[in-house]
Amino acid sequence: MSTRPHRIQIQVSVRQPSDAALRRLKRVLAEAVRAALAGRKARPGTVSVSVVGDAAIRRLNRDFLGHDYATDVLSFPTEGAPAGDGRYYGDLALSLPRARAQAKGGGHALDDELRLLIVHGTLHLLGFDHDTPARQRRMWRAQSEILTALGARITSPKDVHVAG
Repeated sequence: MSTRPHRIQIQVSVRQPSDAALRRLKRVLAEAVRAALAGRKARPGTVSVSVVGDAAIRRLNRDFLGHDYATDVLSFPTEGAPAGDGRYYGDLALSLPRARAQAKGGGHALDDELRLLIVHGTLHLLGFDHDTPARQRRMWRAQSEILTALGARITSPKDVHVAG
């Protein structure tokens, strides 16, 4: 496996209270993507993450998946399209308002909710799914391993709030 790093592109289109909060948000998201890719021994590549509001994620969910509601995270995998020196894994769209509400509802830190959602979405980019009980167990196990490695305080399936 190559030692080239993964490239993470993060675009934030929701208002942030400060530059420090924006830097923290980008750091947490990038660390979660890198941990998920490294935890699954994925070859070097690029993932794009867009942080959006509920209206934007609802539009994406409706236009691409046919579900007319706001969700927390959406994954749009590619079929291994090249991205410079590595693979382009795809795009993630994350609703910051959904993440905030779920963190508050679950009684845990926003950073841990963001880690959960980004790890979950990245696993989808890597081909994981939870459409059958066996595939769900496999995905939840991988998700828990990565979240534990990140030091997140939500790691077990009962703690997972991912919508859809």
